[in-house]
Amino acid sequence: MEPVSAVLAAREVGFAYRPGVPVLTGASIDVVAGRRLAVLGPNGGGKTTLFRLLAGALRPASGAVLLDGAAVRHDRRGLGVLRRTVQLVLQDPDDQLFAASVAQDVSFGPTNMGLPRAEVRARTAAALDALGIADLADRPTHELSFGQRKRTTIAGAVAMRPRVLVLDEPTAGLDPAGVEALLATLAELHADGTTVVVSTHDVDLAVRWADEVALVADGRVRTGDPATVLGDPALLASARLGPAWAPAVQRLLDLLGPSAPGGPGPRTAAELDALLRELRVAAE
Repeated sequence: MEPVSAVLAAREVGFAYRPGVPVLTGASIDVVAGRRLAVLGPNGGGKTTLFRLLAGALRPASGAVLLDGAAVRHDRRGLGVLRRTVQLVLQDPDDQLFAASVAQDVSFGPTNMGLPRAEVRARTAAALDALGIADLADRPTHELSFGQRKRTTIAGAVAMRPRVLVLDEPTAGLDPAGVEALLATLAELHADGTTVVVSTHDVDLAVRWADEVALVADGRVRTGDPATVLGDPALLASARLGPAWAPAVQRLLDLLGPSAPGGPGPRTAAELDALLRELRVAAE
C-alpha cells in the first residue's frame, strides 16, 4: 500500500499520443504531502504529459495513477474526486482563461462545484488576495498582461482549494521581478498546506526552491534531492539541461576542506554572497 504521505503517485505509467511512439514508458513518481517538487526535463520529454496524467486529463495506457494509495478510476466519480484534490495550471494562461472578467474566471470552478453563493464569493476573494490581484477583480481578462493572466489562472486553481497544485512552467515568460513575486506566492500557499509541484527548465531555480526534484527523460523519471540529481553533469546532459551553479559551489567548498564553513552550501545568490563575505573575513 502507498505511504499515507504520498498524496498522489504514478506507478509504471506508459502513454503515447501515436501508436509506436511512446512519450512515457514505465514512469513512476511520488508527490509527497508538504514537499515542494520540481520536475525538469528536455522539451518533448514528457513533463506536461506526466502532469496531465496526474491530474486526470489523460488516461495512462499502462500502469496507474494513485490518489492516497488507491488507483484512480477514470469514471465521472473517480475523476471528480481527483480534480477536486489536484489542480493543474497549464504553461500558457490563454489555454485556460475564458470568462469576461478576472473574478468570473476565478469563480468558475467553485460555482461549477455547486457551492453556495456565499462560499463561492469567499473562495474567489481569498484566491484573488492570495495571488495579489484583488484590484483586478473587475478587469476584462483580455486587458491583462501576461503575468497577470498567469496569476489569474493560478487563482482559479487556488479557489478550488486543492491539496496538490501542479504548475506547468509557471515562471516561463515572466521577468525576474515577476518570478520572485510568484515564488513568494507559492511559498505562502505551501505554508498554508498546499503541496506544490512545478515544472521548469531552470536548474538553479529548482535547487533553490525544491525539497525534491524529478528528472523526466527517455520515458522515465528519476527522483531525488536537488543536490544529488542536479549535481550529476552526465545526467543533466542526457536531459539536455545545463549544470546548476549551487552544486558546483558545494563541490568547491568540499575541495577547500577544513577551511570551508560548515553546513549546507548556498542555494541562492544572496547566500553565496554571504558565504564569500564569511570566507573573506576568515582569511583576514
